[in-house]
Amino acid sequence: MATEENGVVYGTEDLLTSLCNSVIRVLNVATNSKVHYSAMVQRITKIGLKPDIGCFVLFDGGFSGLVVLNFDGDTALEIYEKYMLNMGMPKSELASSFTSDEVANILGELMNQIVGDFTGKVRRELQTNITQNQPKMLVLTKQVMLSVDTPLDRPELRRVSFFTEKNNIFYLELAIDRTEFIKLHDFDTHEVADPDALLDFEQASEQKSSSPAAPDDDENSELLKSLGM
Repeated sequence: MATEENGVVYGTEDLLTSLCNSVIRVLNVATNSKVHYSAMVQRITKIGLKPDIGCFVLFDGGFSGLVVLNFDGDTALEIYEKYMLNMGMPKSELASSFTSDEVANILGELMNQIVGDFTGKVRRELQTNITQNQPKMLVLTKQVMLSVDTPLDRPELRRVSFFTEKNNIFYLELAIDRTEFIKLHDFDTHEVADPDALLDFEQASEQKSSSPAAPDDDENSELLKSLGM
């Protein structure tokens, strides 16, 4: 990030990097595989949904924007299958076509988690708030362009290429208000506790507290009984 007289400036490319990191963080955990993105970003003039599956989410608040993920059929199926297998579903019960509603629903849920992770980081790191709508997932046979002229005053548009473990490609497109955040003074950013991790910790603690007595305790008890105590 650039440094100016007024402090650290956090701009469009920083927001884009944060969003890309949310994509790989969520997908790597959800699919138990490695997803990565290109070090090169494209500056584009139009944003839209492209075949075979397109998903978009609008967000608003401290700044406004539109996030689009575009998958071809093979990429959509790979992510869906890895997610379901990681959840313990048998392969024989999985959908075999990317046009299945189940595939679109899973990708929509992952999109929701990605943008949720991103909005959480915005609250912590930029000390502002944005809200998102429910992701809209569409199976497409042709390209659909989305207009961002109305909600955005000075839109900046970017596209980033992502690669799955099988080297399938999908694309993230971002349209966002031209904005900069300037850090006036230092502050602490606190990570939000993961509810699932906390639950696992509590369950482990309960199991530990209710576990059987250790072998040493059993031996001591037998010794006391042999002594008539």
